[in-house]
Amino acid sequence: MTEVRPTAAAPASLWERDEELTAVERAVDALREDHASAGSVLMIRGEAGFGKTALLAETRRIAEARGCTVWSARGGETLRSVPFNVVRQLLQPALLSLMPEEAREYLGDWYDIAGPALGIADPGERQADPQGVCDGLVAAVRRLARRDWPLVLTIDDAHWADQETLRWLAAFAERLDDLSVLVVVARRPGDATGERARLLDAVAATAGRPVTSLSALTPSGAEGLTRATLGDHADAPFCREVWAVTGGNPYETVELLAKVRDSGMEPSEDSASELRELNRSARGGGLVARLEELGIDATRFAWAAAILGTDISVGLAARLATLSPQKAALCAELLRNARILTGVQGEAGELEFVHPLIATAVYDSIPDALRTACTASPHSSSPIPGTAPRPPPGISSRSTRTTTRNSSSSCARPPANTSPSAPRTRPGAAWSGRCWNPRRPRSTRACSTNSAAPPS
Repeated sequence: MTEVRPTAAAPASLWERDEELTAVERAVDALREDHASAGSVLMIRGEAGFGKTALLAETRRIAEARGCTVWSARGGETLRSVPFNVVRQLLQPALLSLMPEEAREYLGDWYDIAGPALGIADPGERQADPQGVCDGLVAAVRRLARRDWPLVLTIDDAHWADQETLRWLAAFAERLDDLSVLVVVARRPGDATGERARLLDAVAATAGRPVTSLSALTPSGAEGLTRATLGDHADAPFCREVWAVTGGNPYETVELLAKVRDSGMEPSEDSASELRELNRSARGGGLVARLEELGIDATRFAWAAAILGTDISVGLAARLATLSPQKAALCAELLRNARILTGVQGEAGELEFVHPLIATAVYDSIPDALRTACTASPHSSSPIPGTAPRPPPGISSRSTRTTTRNSSSSCARPPANTSPSAPRTRPGAAWSGRCWNPRRPRSTRACSTNSAAPPS
């Protein structure tokens, strides 16, 4: 890691990431040199808040600026037991470009094998062989990748990817010798165990280059970022305290500096002692208190967003929170200004949490009594609009993403219907009116029977 200050266009979350960005640029340039060149894997490892997501976003920007096609997906803490969830996300751009008959013709003999796992075909009467499904997915992606060269695949939070996707990824990475694709995978160290850890290690072993391990900001890096954010008048003792309070965690540093700027605090030694309290207000219980200060409507909207997980539609979150479009738009703006959500404005626009740590804190703030009552109550008779029980042939972008996410409660954990102390459902369960609906898509159930469930 270098300590060279990034260009003015680089976001603060990429501070001191010059070497990592150079590695990405070289990998993308190597991909574009020759259609017949071998593919490669770039594994990025870092603790929560160290900038993995920001680095993958910059990878996308770099690749698209150089004319590459980019397919992206993200693992979810609550979706680890939903088979093929991540690989479905990854293939959506290609699948959505094909009509059902085109998909069958393009995938050929693999259609009936890989189709059910991808949600574009009904499962057969006989239980599919897990290895056959994995091989079918490898073949399907290889065919689609040749069509869309130069192709970059990015998978964020791979430590939360479902085991079926990781099994496919390990097999796919082993077969890149004659397929020019760049695969960029980001994960936390230690969050994957057992078979998931083994499969991720197998993917890393195919990289042919050292794993990129992200480090915390250095004291000088934190000082440079502090002055770039607050001004050159920030004195050295204040800058050192910023680094000490955050431990050099890039995400926490960026958030703390934003709070300092918003509060009008003078960045001097005299106010350095206030940084620890300010940092506490930006995370955990402090974040929840900040959310409650925005009002009940904003809190309900944030809860709905946490349940949806990623790719949050303002309109759908409004329906889940039973808010009018006007109130939902106002709540979304309040949450953006509070640096809880970020994204595109408008009912059709998509939002996401500024960081997964915020999503977890917001979800955990939902009262236990409400969660227990909702989980124990009868399921709603029909899905929320836009969340069909099963995606139609060809896969609808919005309905597929929402259905997959909303299936996580029943896939990840058994319903908590017998005891107030039963395990709490995590983000991803559908929420109809006031209750979660752990309804699963038909295709997901079929996939569950076609392969062994990942260990808990």
